Amino acid sequence: MKIWNNWQLVGVACVTLGLAPFFPEPHIWGKLQWIAGGGVGMQPIDWFDTLFHGLPWLLLIRLLILKGLSLMKATVQKQ
Repeated sequence: MKIWNNWQLVGVACVTLGLAPFFPEPHIWGKLQWIAGGGVGMQPIDWFDTLFHGLPWLLLIRLLILKGLSLMKATVQKQ
């Protein structure tokens, strides 16, 4: 099993790296709001930081999609 397919590791990464720092709001949330507002004034380091804190969430979304596709395939094969 590959490390990026490990549900526990991805979950811990989302809760820690994906949300850190936690106060006053999760860092990734602030970055996403900044981008939604047009990303005016964002430097390359800000974009890298967004990717860095967003990667665990992208891995989680990927795992959820793969699990959903696997369940759909199993359902179709049973019919």
